[in-house]
Amino acid sequence: MLLPLASRLSRRERGLLFTFALLTLVAFFGPELPAAEVAIASVFADNRAWHGLPNAMDVLSNIPFVVIGLWGLYRLNRIDRSHQEALSQFPLAPPASDPPDNTLDCAWLFFAGLIATAAGSAFFHLVPDAPRLAADRAGMAVAFAGLIGVAVCERVSQRAGWPAAWFVLTAGLLSAEVFQETGNVMPWALVQFGGMALVVTLALATPMRKSLGLKLGWAIFFYVLAKAFELADHQVYEFTQHVVSGHTLKHLTASLAGLPVVFALHKLEMHWAAALRHNPGAAAVAA
Repeated sequence: MLLPLASRLSRRERGLLFTFALLTLVAFFGPELPAAEVAIASVFADNRAWHGLPNAMDVLSNIPFVVIGLWGLYRLNRIDRSHQEALSQFPLAPPASDPPDNTLDCAWLFFAGLIATAAGSAFFHLVPDAPRLAADRAGMAVAFAGLIGVAVCERVSQRAGWPAAWFVLTAGLLSAEVFQETGNVMPWALVQFGGMALVVTLALATPMRKSLGLKLGWAIFFYVLAKAFELADHQVYEFTQHVVSGHTLKHLTASLAGLPVVFALHKLEMHWAAALRHNPGAAAVAA
């Protein structure tokens, strides 16, 4: 059954399927990676309260995730409304350069995931402990799924994007639950680092026709910078003389990974509106 399916896939789709299958096998049959036995609350450098809000900087630094998430959803809503208006005006002649549906669906998931990331991270940092860490990772899993879905639409195929997003979302939520139940962090590491390794690989591939033109390199840059700040949490806190910690900067920097998607959507909106003005019925199919 798998062989006929594989024969109908493109080379890039087969490579994506192989990658997901390999990561799944490692998650199920690979070695366990136990988390370090340390008190989670003591891991973070800055535990200062502000007006009764515990760990205030690490909580409030999640606000940019909400801002960029709402900004992206606003852009998507504008595209959707203009598309619906165009279809109502030209019911027999579809507008030229229709927005790529699967890409936009994955972008909806990504921006909703940024908001979910903010909620989960703020919830966790209020009282850092293992159960709340699962909520933190669940929010991130939604954002990871959306980003990988958009990247797959851009560099593999439109039809592969949505299944890829759902695969990553399911894997991310399950891996957070596995860590909560068993303490094995390996599945989550595969989702996070395996997922970003996939994004890096896709960034090196040629974009597909009618792609958004998403600058994946910028998303990767902000992710790497955020991880560097996370690893240097205490060092940054001491270097800045207790002004700001590395983990706070991690939140601020990671949120910026949403900007390349926002800008790509803005560019799509402008191009699509221009195409509609100049030739609204160019995509009509001849009888």
